[in-house]
Amino acid sequence: MPNYMLFLHRNSSRPTRPSPDDMMAMTKAYMGWAERMRAEGRLKGGDKLTDDPGRVMRPGDGRVTVTDGPYAESKEILGGYFMISAKDYDDACRVAESCPHLGYGGRIEVRQVDQM
Repeated sequence: MPNYMLFLHRNSSRPTRPSPDDMMAMTKAYMGWAERMRAEGRLKGGDKLTDDPGRVMRPGDGRVTVTDGPYAESKEILGGYFMISAKDYDDACRVAESCPHLGYGGRIEVRQVDQM
């Protein structure tokens, strides 16, 4: 079965930070989902990314420039990822639909991995 990346996007301007109890419940939801996917033999990997915007590297004029984040005007950040196995895009989207990320107001980008 092919592998698919589930990129977990979220809005960078959350109205409020979750309480410690809400954060613990969210963590348990994601960990529970990941454990179910692992038990089904679907989960190949995944992690939460830090809240910083990261760096973007671009070639130009014979040198590489490094800037903060994907783009300054972005209102979304990439919060994490999972790699899963699925039959096809429809199957991968069904799996992604069960991810708790959508229930917390996030968006999931599904991309097939090109096995080299």
